[in-house]
Amino acid sequence: MDARIAASSLDRSDPTEHSREPASADAALIELSGVSREYLIGGGRVSALESVDLRVAAGEFVVVLGPSGSGKTTLLNLIGALDTPTAGRILVAGCELTRASASELIRFRRHAVSFIFQTFNLFPSLTALENVRFGLDVSGVSAGADRARELLARVGLRDRLSHFPHELSGGEQQRVAVARALATGNPVMLADEPTGELDFETGRGILGLLQEQVGSGRAVLVVTHNREIARAADRVVELSGGRVIADGPNDSGRRPLSELRW
Repeated sequence: MDARIAASSLDRSDPTEHSREPASADAALIELSGVSREYLIGGGRVSALESVDLRVAAGEFVVVLGPSGSGKTTLLNLIGALDTPTAGRILVAGCELTRASASELIRFRRHAVSFIFQTFNLFPSLTALENVRFGLDVSGVSAGADRARELLARVGLRDRLSHFPHELSGGEQQRVAVARALATGNPVMLADEPTGELDFETGRGILGLLQEQVGSGRAVLVVTHNREIARAADRVVELSGGRVIADGPNDSGRRPLSELRW
């Protein structure tokens, strides 16, 4: 089925039902308690995350730092309901993911979280404009075409609207993925190495757009191995071997993007 046809039949109802927790003024948008994730590989158990506790509030920009294999992507997948924990409790945007039904998780993914994937995950048969519009259609956002054009222009792709992914460079595909995630307005944004394919100036511009989302009350969680990016965050969480080894504000506070260098 063509992605544009599939999008028109999506359920746009509220992302949660009985799994919704009562809201409070100071509630975290993301809350993990004792979360672990193990995989069975070659007959043995491999621990990707171990007893992770994490809270991210609305309007907070958090960077998760760690080397390859530290559990960063696993953490994002669990928060975004793309994977399930072996143990622990996950509450995101009022939905307790560890209790939600399959249909509730589908609605949650559409209306509560926006992803910027390291591998882009663009539809190869859709243009840049159509890829962003698809994300808007899934989330039930009106004025999709105008909003998609505006965001693609903001990431520097005004002249690439009708190009297909194979006609774009890796950096341009990354920017389409960023525009798609920004478009939805979902309360939680999860970004896996969002500047990994970008040159310095473009990457700094993308970080500025992510910071704007924080200003509108969204929770933004970025995972990266780039310590320089962490200087732009409100808070830095460090992962090593699947464990949180540090969690706190930047020693010198959030630094202006103009000071970043990589």
